[in-house]
Amino acid sequence: MRRAQITRTTNETAITVNLDLDGTGRHDNRTGIGFFDHMLDQLARHALLDLMVRCDGDTHIDDHHSVEDVGIAIGQALSHAVDDKRGIRRYGECHLPMDDALVRAALDLSGRPWLAWNVAMTAPKIGTFDTELVREFFQALSTHGGITLHVDALRGVNSHHIAEAAFKAVARALRDALEVDPRQADAVPSTKGSL
Repeated sequence: MRRAQITRTTNETAITVNLDLDGTGRHDNRTGIGFFDHMLDQLARHALLDLMVRCDGDTHIDDHHSVEDVGIAIGQALSHAVDDKRGIRRYGECHLPMDDALVRAALDLSGRPWLAWNVAMTAPKIGTFDTELVREFFQALSTHGGITLHVDALRGVNSHHIAEAAFKAVARALRDALEVDPRQADAVPSTKGSL
C-alpha cells in the first residue's frame, strides 16, 4: 500500500495531505489559492496520483507560506509512501509542450534532494498568484521528497502556460519514476542496495 497521510501545523499554515501513489489521478485540493489548486490538480492527474490537500494558511499576508508548506507536506508524503523505493523505476523524464511553452523535467528519486531550475517566467503574476512561487513549491517538494529534480523551460511566452507545463512535466516524470518495474519488482534500484 503506497499511501501516506501527512499533517503539518505551524503558526503560518495548517495542512493535511492524503496521497496514493497507485491512484487514477483523482484530486481534491483546497488551499485557498485558486491557481495553485489548479496546478496541484494537474500534478495529480498527470502523475496518476490520488491527491487530497487541505491548507488553511495566512494568505492575508501572501501565498508564500501556503505554497511552500504544501510542497513540504507533499514531499514528505511522497517520501513516506515510496518507503524504501523497492521495485520502482527510480528515474523519469518528460518534454511537455503546452501551446507556446515547452518544458523539460528530469528527476531521480534518489533520496538526495537537488533542484536545478532554469525557468524564466514572463510576468510576475498569473492572476493574483506570484509566479516566483512555482519555484518555491518545487524546491520544497524536491527537498522533502528526496528528489533530484531538473526543470528547464526551453521556450514560452505565456507565464500560465510555462507554469502549467512545468507542473505537468514533473508529473509525467514522477509517474514514470514511481512505476513498478516488472523486471525488478523486489529490488531496490541501486547498486548500493539502498536509496
